[in-house]
Amino acid sequence: MQSHACCTVPPVVSKGYQVKGKHVTIDGMKTYVTGSSSATSALLVVYDIFGFFPQTYQGCDILAEGDKEKKYQVFMPDFFDGKPADISWYPPDTKEKGEKLGQFFQTAAAPPKTLERIPKVLKEAQSQNSNIKDWGIVGFCWGGKIVNLVSQSGTPFKAAAACHPAMVDPADAPGVTVPYAMLPSKDEDKEAVEKWEKGLKVKGVVEWFPDQLHGFMAARGDLEDANVKKEYERAYGFLLNFFHTHM
Repeated sequence: MQSHACCTVPPVVSKGYQVKGKHVTIDGMKTYVTGSSSATSALLVVYDIFGFFPQTYQGCDILAEGDKEKKYQVFMPDFFDGKPADISWYPPDTKEKGEKLGQFFQTAAAPPKTLERIPKVLKEAQSQNSNIKDWGIVGFCWGGKIVNLVSQSGTPFKAAAACHPAMVDPADAPGVTVPYAMLPSKDEDKEAVEKWEKGLKVKGVVEWFPDQLHGFMAARGDLEDANVKKEYERAYGFLLNFFHTHM
């Protein structure tokens, strides 16, 4: 994929990040909104199961402002309504942690519950920001699965990206109808990702981050680690270039 000189990740803050946007209510959900209100393109961000985290907020701000030629309005709703998973449950290396995560995925994180809210979020955001002409979507971990499911026939999105996606299923790939970027970490199932890539019928790109943990672009990213910070920057730069090309 072509690298655009206009797409530059601003200096990443390792600790104590101060958000640049604001919280509003959309479809009854607390929603983080950042970026220029005059931007005609928008991105919906679907966080991971741990909800709002400094690393994910910072990622939203990067996406909003990192492309000098194309600014974005970025919206990140709280799909878990203030009750995300506890990050101490991961990795699920005890029976108790596994049970808590399993229950969370069956209830709050059940995909149909989120999928049905997305059209409402877009409609309400659009009604409040009439200059928005097109939408892209980015998802992290669990959010990556949501992105795959919402990128099928009839999708309102022009381009989609899944970062260290959870539950990669090759059967989802043939139904994807928009340009799609997948950024797997070392913890993703290599065989599943390769089969997914082969099954894709539209423009797509898979960019591996083979020395990074699942979650490094979101809640689990340790930005005080120099290598994680470097790859976090590379990953967000990759997203900026991808959306610049396809939106």
